Amino acid sequence: QVQLVESGGGLVQAGGSLRLSCAASGRTFSNRAIGWFRQAPGKERGFVAAINWSGSSTSYADSVKGRFTIARDNAKNTVYLQMDSLKPEDTAVYYCASRFGVISQQQSYYNDWGQGTQVTVSS
Repeated sequence: QVQLVESGGGLVQAGGSLRLSCAASGRTFSNRAIGWFRQAPGKERGFVAAINWSGSSTSYADSVKGRFTIARDNAKNTVYLQMDSLKPEDTAVYYCASRFGVISQQQSYYNDWGQGTQVTVSS
């Protein structure tokens, strides 16, 4: 099992930026794909971005392409989500999750989840 802790959330104005971090501990992190998901009030949790174990492959939801960037530093057991040009509709609790194997947009394929970090974008 991998323990995941998200950080970096907060309140930001529309057009601003935030960088979320997902710090891992426990079992080997470097051979796991990491995904970011988010859940807005009254909505189901949905896919945001994912990165494979080496960082050579990434995937993004259409709604964040060109604005968000996912990256990882295996030496630090950390995955980052750089969020630029934020919009009010990006407001949500953001979760990171890990899985052994290739990246996936399906949250049911992820085994380990963090507790989430709140991102609020004001208009």
